[in-house]
Amino acid sequence: MIRYISIVLLLVFSSGLYAQKQNLIPSKSKQDSIINSRNSRTLKTDTLKKPRILREWTLSPDYSEEVNIPIDTVFSLSNRVKMADKYSPVNATLGNYGLPFYQLSFFDRVTDPEKFLYAYYYPLMHLSSNAVFMNTQVPFTELDWSFAGPVANSEQTFRVRHSQNINRFINFGLIYDIVFSLGQYNYQRSADKTFTFYSSYTGEKYKVYFSAGINNLLSYENGGIIMISDLNQPNTFDVPTQLGALDKANSDLKNRNILLVQRYTIGGNPAVKRDSTSHKRSGFFGLSGTFSHIFIFENNARTYKDADPTSGFYNNIFITKTVTSDSVYSRTIKNTVRFDFSTDETRKFALGGGAGIRNEISRYYFIVPTPFPLFAAPSILHENSNVLIGRLFNNIGNKFGWQATGELYATGYRAGDFNLNGDISKSFDWKKGRASWLITGSMKNTQPSIWFDRWGGNNFGWDKNLKKEFRIDLGTIFKYPARKTELKLNYAIIKNYVDFDTTAHPSQYSGGLSVASVAVKNELRAWKFHLASDVIIQKTSNSEILDLPLVTVRSAGYFEQLIRFLKTGGKLNFQLGVDVTYNTVYHPYAYMPATGRFYRQDNVTAGDYPYINVFLNLKIKRTRIFVMFDHVNAKLMGYDYLMVPSYPMNIRMLRYGLAWTFYD
Repeated sequence: MIRYISIVLLLVFSSGLYAQKQNLIPSKSKQDSIINSRNSRTLKTDTLKKPRILREWTLSPDYSEEVNIPIDTVFSLSNRVKMADKYSPVNATLGNYGLPFYQLSFFDRVTDPEKFLYAYYYPLMHLSSNAVFMNTQVPFTELDWSFAGPVANSEQTFRVRHSQNINRFINFGLIYDIVFSLGQYNYQRSADKTFTFYSSYTGEKYKVYFSAGINNLLSYENGGIIMISDLNQPNTFDVPTQLGALDKANSDLKNRNILLVQRYTIGGNPAVKRDSTSHKRSGFFGLSGTFSHIFIFENNARTYKDADPTSGFYNNIFITKTVTSDSVYSRTIKNTVRFDFSTDETRKFALGGGAGIRNEISRYYFIVPTPFPLFAAPSILHENSNVLIGRLFNNIGNKFGWQATGELYATGYRAGDFNLNGDISKSFDWKKGRASWLITGSMKNTQPSIWFDRWGGNNFGWDKNLKKEFRIDLGTIFKYPARKTELKLNYAIIKNYVDFDTTAHPSQYSGGLSVASVAVKNELRAWKFHLASDVIIQKTSNSEILDLPLVTVRSAGYFEQLIRFLKTGGKLNFQLGVDVTYNTVYHPYAYMPATGRFYRQDNVTAGDYPYINVFLNLKIKRTRIFVMFDHVNAKLMGYDYLMVPSYPMNIRMLRYGLAWTFYD
């Protein structure tokens, strides 16, 4: 399959280069800024403005509209190369990058029941829910590479991004990511390879968005170290682990996904902007309607293998004592048909909405464990659901608006589930720039993932009938980009909260659980000194069910200087500083390799330990280079450098890398 995909990409890539070379056509919204000669294939550079990347966007959660996102080529703190840390500031990891992890910030955690199997890898993956699209007048390519540690236990990351337009309507691109880390402790290797190909056609009436993702994530499971006191040994490979070479335990997660969105608009001619003058749509308030079809395919398979099930690590052996070879599988196909309408967005008062229906077909596979191995047989479940969806929004001017979206599972396995979301936005033009204020709210009634109810394997198996989880969220976000300030307040009330208990089995708390959080992101500057900080304060009503660190901080203090070379006209920008991560004491989740799940434990605490990195960032034109000493204080402040029980963080190592961007 990979061979066929490579051949298709090569053909599309080569034809795209030819088309780009033959006829560079500007984006529809920028036509008047570039002179294009239709009678000549040669573009005269002295009559053209410099071509540039126009924009990058993703799709809203209901795939009904485009959401612009900034193109990630910024220089500031370019030493933070891990995708996990870009998703959420601080993550609890198994020590080695590329292995499962969870977010310390409760409101950043992945709780969607459909993402159960890959919730602890989500920020590393290319999926329909996070697909990106671009529009560019010139080919855009970025290479991003980093290396850390000695060769024997090195960690490497690599990313290549490419995007280009064939004409002003059609774009295609690809992203390929590799995380390969041998780990500092025995049998801790990670090998994550993720790929996506995307394309879009954005005509005036008809639009198409397509993405296909392939995610392969391999994790070697060592079960953690046996004794914390063993960390005083000079060589990390000498620290005994609970699983290792004899077990050859590993988990392998494979995901395949396809997204295809088609939208056709009728009525109301699109607004055209010329000479800074907006022309309103004709007709009744410029009313237009859009028919959409959304197709999503997702396939997930997780396998877990252990060559020595009798090592004593597991409490139960249900099928065989010879070798563990567990597998679970899910496949989901979604088809959505919807109609959306909107009035002319260039008018002061804009109103819109939409409604539709979605059909979901799912298939699940797992082993039903029994005391008699010969009778252990696969179980296959087929589920079908129909979902009603709706949306309503209103914009008054360009500074105030509100919207509401909703879903109701009318029939099927999740019948009775609903999801209501609403937000109100307000913008303010201040002296230093525009600030924005967003108020959000949601109410959900959700059937827990089927894997909370059904699971089968050599060491774990359960058959439950959990109640629906009811959750109300309230929040507000204030952003002031000119001051590099962001403030978030979140509050949640949850009934029938679902997680994994101290025995690593599913558990449901029938009482009420509330969580409150304040998160502040800010960058202070005094002359050429900067202090960029993320501070999260959290509190739960029941720490026995859900324990969170009261305070979590990630802060970087650095000196920044721009050096100009007068003779050559060159510029060198550099940052030299210290990056510190810290959280207060709490009971973190433990990790169970056999199921790949984090679960509650009340014996070990973590926190009150700073992880200190020293870094140097350089930028020359479009090349960003960094050199960083990770965890420079390792073993100098004790041996409490664990974020997950039995899984110590990596000790001191040198990390370096570069990112090189081309778009002309």
